[in-house]
Amino acid sequence: MSGMGDGYVGTAQDAVRIRRLEKQREAERRKIQELKTKSASAKGQPGLLQFGSSTSEILETAFKKETVGLVTREQYVEKRVNIQNKIEEEEKEKLQKLRQEEEELQLQKRKKRKIKGNPRLSFADDVENGSEEEDAEDKSLESKRLVHGKFGKDPTVETSFLPDSEREAEEQAERERLRKQWLREQEQIRNEPLEITYSYWDGAGHRRVIQARKGDTIGEFLRAVQQQLAPEFREIRTTSVENLLYVKEDLIIPHQHSFYELIVNKARGKSGPLFHFDVHEDVRTIADATIEKDESHAGKVVERHWYEKNKHIFPASRWEIYDPSKKWERYTIHGD
Repeated sequence: MSGMGDGYVGTAQDAVRIRRLEKQREAERRKIQELKTKSASAKGQPGLLQFGSSTSEILETAFKKETVGLVTREQYVEKRVNIQNKIEEEEKEKLQKLRQEEEELQLQKRKKRKIKGNPRLSFADDVENGSEEEDAEDKSLESKRLVHGKFGKDPTVETSFLPDSEREAEEQAERERLRKQWLREQEQIRNEPLEITYSYWDGAGHRRVIQARKGDTIGEFLRAVQQQLAPEFREIRTTSVENLLYVKEDLIIPHQHSFYELIVNKARGKSGPLFHFDVHEDVRTIADATIEKDESHAGKVVERHWYEKNKHIFPASRWEIYDPSKKWERYTIHGD
């Protein structure tokens, strides 16, 4: 048996223990030999250990020298255990060192692969270690970028016709502001007072004056007229607003139209403007048939029953329903 001198004294149990230790040492030797073979195939790459004579062999030789001659069983076992512990520690240190070096080698390989995969990093050192002239050029380019905004744009070129979200937003806000202002102004106009001269017509004229607003509809105006005439005319007290008609310049104005609408559109009838509600004559020193007259006549308020009964007789025979799309370019007939 290897490692046993002629003066060995021990029991069979000690011999079994020694054989087990021999097997463990042999297994460690095989691992070291595999690592040596692997390191030799790496063709001398840096970071790998190049093995010479094994430290365990040196310790084994020292153990043989110490156990030459007669030794007691206790001394032999003690020395054997000490030597074996030293061998195991040495082998563990070598394995740990080899694993560490293998990890470092793999890490270096991964770093090299990353550098190859990103070509822009190849000149990173040059950028960091650039000369002062390059820094000056970069500063010059940066200053130009601040002055001219973006590269590739000529500030002298006309670009007002191009889409511009900011300009469009400003224009939209301005349009909205003007729209609201216009609506406020129109509402003020609707609330302005309006004095209307009218004639209750039952075959003869009964002229009256009433106050209304420019925004009032014809139906609202007729309701106020009914209240004004009811104390004096019995037939007005018993009729409804729907049975009253308002006739202005020979046109019957439907109830849903408003005075504001007639004023804004400068509507005209057969015999005068529909947007004047007082009574006045067009006084001229020289008559000119090519120029429209500006006479205004009092509108008539009549009962529908009377109109249906007398619509074939003048003046009711001239009356028509007001149509905003129909234009009366000239008017020459006048009358109350």
